[in-house]
Amino acid sequence: MEQFRFSTWAEGYSQRTNRSLAGTRLYIGHDGGDSYGIGQPDLAQAQDWGMVPSCDSAEIQTGRAIDATMPLGDVVDARRLTGAEAMRFAQEHMPVLDTLMRQMRDDVDFTGIRIAVCLILEPKTAVLLRQLKAAGAVVGAYCGSEANDERVAAQLRAEGIPVAYDPDWTPAQAHQGALDLLDEIQPNIIIDDGASFARLAAMERPELMERIIGVAEETTSGIRAFQAMQDAGALTFPVIAVNDSMLKTGFDNAHGTGETCVTTLQRILGSDFFGGRNVSVIGYGPVGRGFAHRVRALGANVTICDTDPVIALQAVFDGFRAHDIDQAIGESDAIISATGVRHTITLRHMRRMKPNAVLSVIGGIANEIALDQIDGFHAENKREIRDLAVPDGPVIRLVSEGDGVNYTVGGGNPIEIMDLSFAVQASAVAYLLRNRGTLRPGLQRLGRDVDRHIADIALRTRGYRASHATADNEYDWTLTRFAENEKE
Repeated sequence: MEQFRFSTWAEGYSQRTNRSLAGTRLYIGHDGGDSYGIGQPDLAQAQDWGMVPSCDSAEIQTGRAIDATMPLGDVVDARRLTGAEAMRFAQEHMPVLDTLMRQMRDDVDFTGIRIAVCLILEPKTAVLLRQLKAAGAVVGAYCGSEANDERVAAQLRAEGIPVAYDPDWTPAQAHQGALDLLDEIQPNIIIDDGASFARLAAMERPELMERIIGVAEETTSGIRAFQAMQDAGALTFPVIAVNDSMLKTGFDNAHGTGETCVTTLQRILGSDFFGGRNVSVIGYGPVGRGFAHRVRALGANVTICDTDPVIALQAVFDGFRAHDIDQAIGESDAIISATGVRHTITLRHMRRMKPNAVLSVIGGIANEIALDQIDGFHAENKREIRDLAVPDGPVIRLVSEGDGVNYTVGGGNPIEIMDLSFAVQASAVAYLLRNRGTLRPGLQRLGRDVDRHIADIALRTRGYRASHATADNEYDWTLTRFAENEKE
């Protein structure tokens, strides 16, 4: 049995399978891992990461535990599967969406509903598209070439699902490809990422908006864009803020993006890269928080830079240093932008960095790093890392051309995490259909009951359950501690 080292194992298992480590059990052997070389430091790292150690081998058979005693070379490498195989592998690990769709089909009629999807196209997305099609919807997908799995695109086309994508498209051709898909699908519902498709339709295909029931938006940057439209009086259709669901932001961002950005950077830089390194995380929202906690588990010295004093104080209470970006970046071996805000890292910031410092975006929007301020810079899709000569500054190491690292040069968020996110997306579609014609234009949120129902399914598939309240503890505003004392 090969020696178990958590940093190496986490990077290898995550990158090979694209499964979530957080939220699962880690089978360490019936003797607590001693005979497999799994020591207490490794278990502590695994628990910090979000795993529960287990000595019950039966949990491997149920799929509730990942087998840490299996050599990494024997673990399935989903990157080498065919499109059909990769989609089947993803579907096997997405029981929440499957259960929810079966329930919703009892009271929601998806038949003939036309749905345009603008999401990162990968095996998990394909499972959502297949589920919607199986329910009777007409679906089509668009994806930019920088974040697309060609295996999946080919397989979906073979299954009769239109996919607008070509790796050789120019920006103008990509623009036209998106319009062509809108014209073909003529959607009633748009599932959007970054408000890209809905804004395109509103501005360039306004005639199609007459048939729109609503939009389901899954990103922070997209909600910001729709909020700006609403503030300007230009949002004329309902938008469900999927991103505001706790099961989206609290899991997809903190655990999904946080975890896979770490393991993708490990694959590029070395599984032990973070040990002892000074790392600055810019932005302590859910993505930055999830990343920071995991690289700290791998031994990094983490500094948080956040413009909100309350959030910065929260980082301090979580055990991190909090400093101004100008102070932190000059001392850092790696600078990680996690804001989703344009020009978070400016040319002035890059000039302050150490030679060979690593610069990366997690999550990300266009020009979160101000690469547009560097004359002659030209991005190459799927380029993992390059030396970047900063004008009047050092040579630094730029990851993934300044784009979101996990979805451009990695496998994207883990399967089990997207199972939760797509369950919320499907719930948003069902909500739009149940309430079609009665919803006001503008941003709105799903009720907390949706999150609770999906979480209950997710707990049960993992062999857990929430607790219950006693029958007589309902809130009574007239009952004070004094009244209760008087009864005694």
